[in-house]
Amino acid sequence: MTADTLMTPDRIAANGIEFIPAEDAPITEWPCVISERPQPTLTIKDDDIFLVTDTLGNISGCLAEDATASMGLFCSDTRFLNRLELQIEGRSPVLLSSTAEKGFLLSVLCTNPNIEDRLKPDTLGIRRELALAGALFEEIAISNYSTSTVSVEISLSFNADFVDLFEIRGSHREKQGRLLRVKSEQNGKLPPNPRNEPLILAYQGLDNLIMQSHIEFQHCQPTCFKGYTAVWQLDLKSRETQKLGYRLELLASDRSASAISAPSTLGQAKAAEFAEEQRWCDQITRIRSDKATFNRVIDRAEQDLYLLRQSFGKHKTVAAGVPWYSTLFGRDAIITASQTLMLNSAIARETLTLLALYQGKTDDDWREEEPGKILHELRLGEMARCHEIPHTPYYGTIDATPLWLMLYAEYYAWTYDFETLDRLWSNALAAMDWIDRNSKETGYLGYLRKSQRGLANQGWKDSGDCIVNSKGELATGPIILSEVQAYVYAAKIRLAEIARMKKRIDLADRWQEEAKELKERFNRDFWMEERHFCALALDGDGKQVDSITSNPGHCLHLGILYPERAYSVAERLRAPDMFNGWGIRTLSSLSPAYNPMGYHIGSVWPHDNSLIGMGLRSLGLIDQALEVCQGLLDMTLAQPYQRPPELFCGYERNGDSSPVQYPVACTPQAWATGSIFQLLQMMVNLVPDAANNCLRIIDPALPESIERLSLHNLRVGTTLLNLEFERSGTTTACRVAKKRGNLRVVIEA
Repeated sequence: MTADTLMTPDRIAANGIEFIPAEDAPITEWPCVISERPQPTLTIKDDDIFLVTDTLGNISGCLAEDATASMGLFCSDTRFLNRLELQIEGRSPVLLSSTAEKGFLLSVLCTNPNIEDRLKPDTLGIRRELALAGALFEEIAISNYSTSTVSVEISLSFNADFVDLFEIRGSHREKQGRLLRVKSEQNGKLPPNPRNEPLILAYQGLDNLIMQSHIEFQHCQPTCFKGYTAVWQLDLKSRETQKLGYRLELLASDRSASAISAPSTLGQAKAAEFAEEQRWCDQITRIRSDKATFNRVIDRAEQDLYLLRQSFGKHKTVAAGVPWYSTLFGRDAIITASQTLMLNSAIARETLTLLALYQGKTDDDWREEEPGKILHELRLGEMARCHEIPHTPYYGTIDATPLWLMLYAEYYAWTYDFETLDRLWSNALAAMDWIDRNSKETGYLGYLRKSQRGLANQGWKDSGDCIVNSKGELATGPIILSEVQAYVYAAKIRLAEIARMKKRIDLADRWQEEAKELKERFNRDFWMEERHFCALALDGDGKQVDSITSNPGHCLHLGILYPERAYSVAERLRAPDMFNGWGIRTLSSLSPAYNPMGYHIGSVWPHDNSLIGMGLRSLGLIDQALEVCQGLLDMTLAQPYQRPPELFCGYERNGDSSPVQYPVACTPQAWATGSIFQLLQMMVNLVPDAANNCLRIIDPALPESIERLSLHNLRVGTTLLNLEFERSGTTTACRVAKKRGNLRVVIEA
């Protein structure tokens, strides 16, 4: 509790404002507008705040909960608005157009419906702009296009339930905090506001933290308030435009809930956001092709990656996805950072550093923390603060630790950043020690849930129904996943090279020998000779979980499979029961457990496919890799804003059919966005070795849909260079168009 926050049995105060429990001061709610229509949504995000509305920019107060569950204004895993509803004379506006293309800015153009015989339809032009920049800003411009003066009532209804994101997603709570009202509110009404005082929505959590939404009105002040609804009585002359607006600040007791300082006005917010985005664009590799459609995909991916960056203390990395995963996830952040090394290696540096700060230090079964382990998920909401969930942070992931080690080595190969390598060396040793301790009994890295509120499955497929055998039966733990062993193998091979460079020959020799032994065990225990495929996992009895899944596809580019077996896995993944024309399914359509709408049992994930594409390319199966790539690009071009979703349904691609959307897929989502850059890396096949001042470009290959591709401002070590790729028939040539630095570029065809 801070000095400005006071809680006694008789008094609740924060920031000099006194509150009383909401039940002691009931208010009359402004009626919402009933609609039974489906509610497509628009999403905007800035750092740690995001807003999800319907296409009018509204969050209705009367739709069924399942229609509005993902809507709201969120920060720190808390919903600071669950109603934001613009009405005209108590009616819903008529939508003309809307877009959230800029990421942090939502624009809506609408008009009025017929208001009896007082206001003809389409008389008013109403333009809404909502923006995020450490706070929520909105401006509403209302124009009268009739030839006479119009009198009209405009209302904006607000409400905030301050619900924890986990509760919205279905977690049950035994007890909850309480909504508060400002003590001066009387009988559910607020007087006209001559002093321009803010409208305040507030909540006291079980930990006594007071959350507040402060709404300060700008331009034209409301005529009156009815509950938490601001009402304007406007008289608009012919061709006159009047502007309404507000600034909503999110507070946690006496400080901003957001890590970002908020400007004063929407204009300042837009200027700040555009300037920051331009700085981001100046730092990244600029990638363009000769095809406008493909360039739109790249533009969107660049912007979404910028959009998903989020502050955690002094560091900033990529949040996993909006709306459910707008926070730090170990696995997601690491994979995204690896996918985007070609674009901006600073993402990897920040990700490695931030996750090292949270690296496990003690044994804690509730959080599944262990010394050396990399976290799974960090949450900041009331349920985490009150220890109702273990996400403070939660460590229930089996693969984030070897993936962190892989990224550690990859980052060094791109940058020759010895300072970061040296600073994080002790973290790397602790991570490897954790792997070795947990592999000691079986020789493999496996998982079994320890926390009552933890995840039953702790690989990237972490839903409860996805680890199934060929009969569709759930496997019982401990579970040893195939791809995780490939990550461990790659981590040991790559860390051995770094250890040798650091003159730790003892570690280098040991890790190389352990990797060799792991490879032999893996090919003995995981290979299904009769299926010519690799098992999904080993179960608690050491038996093969023998379903055909995408998981072994992650092994292809990491070298753990014997070559002939890797080719067999590659061929099987492209059979019709796995490859649906858009991408490779998570589970074979021949499995009894297959469901094209299942989260991990038949759907298609872009990041899963981009990793498999890298594997196909590493085996020299370039045409096959490009076929997977083209399917994903075609799918992405069919999406709103040309933005790849977290996943989509596994239905087969037939003729002119469109990819079938998964109903609640996150969009934007980090490793789906990152898959675009991993596919580009697969095409041009850059192999950096910054420590030895060398970049190899091995047999680049553009798909038939692209003839030319350029990389400008590509950074390898301290060198900046521009590369130009051009396809002629089945051959792709590369030339170095510009180079600033002494990097040696070797082009191998």
